[in-house]
Amino acid sequence: MEMQGFWIIVFLIFVGQTLGSLVGLIKKPGKTFLQYSFSFAAAMMIGISFFELIPEALGIAPYIYALIGFVMGALAIIAVDRTLPHLNPELGEKEKPNVKRSVSMLVIGIALHNIPEGLAIGISFALEPSLGLLIAIGIAAQDIPENIATIISVYALTRKKLRSFAILVGTIVFEVFGFIFGYFVLYGMPTAILSMSLAGAAAIMVYISVEELLPCSELSFKPYKKTASILVGLATVLLMILLF
Repeated sequence: MEMQGFWIIVFLIFVGQTLGSLVGLIKKPGKTFLQYSFSFAAAMMIGISFFELIPEALGIAPYIYALIGFVMGALAIIAVDRTLPHLNPELGEKEKPNVKRSVSMLVIGIALHNIPEGLAIGISFALEPSLGLLIAIGIAAQDIPENIATIISVYALTRKKLRSFAILVGTIVFEVFGFIFGYFVLYGMPTAILSMSLAGAAAIMVYISVEELLPCSELSFKPYKKTASILVGLATVLLMILLF
């Protein structure tokens, strides 16, 4: 059963990433759709962090370990984020003096951002397979709108659909690597280490939601619609927890 869950998660990682890329290439969605998608995905990531990851971290070891893990995870993702390019819906609409460099920097940023997402799944799966599956579904949900926006940006730079798709598909390997590394390295570790890792994964997911996903949902978006989308996202997480 555990190995079956392992391959289901790998499948979900590929589905979320490739589906978003295909949708972005075949038919560029309107801004309203992306805004709803980003706020919904952010709510799912935050909901999973505070409804599942942090309670699990607090329940398996003394609270201090969860606190240390959360702070370490936050500091780590801030350090990584400061050195990487950001998701930019307007990329491609401005003059680009060096297209090759722009593509390279964007792809490096995407690839390295995928690693902590994979780690969050792997860490959760190491503790409890059903929890890892829940995290994988949540991250796949946010990968879809994120990759729609990203492939639009990559295509704006390359002007070649097949090349843009191949570039993004290649970055999926980094999320799979993060998942495998997180699972096999942490499987069977002491509960204190798992608690710190779960809380650190929660911090990473919250940071990505607040720093990247929510800002992308605010372009000419009416506040009450955004709030409704966030509430639906949180309700979806609660439903998923009930089902699992």
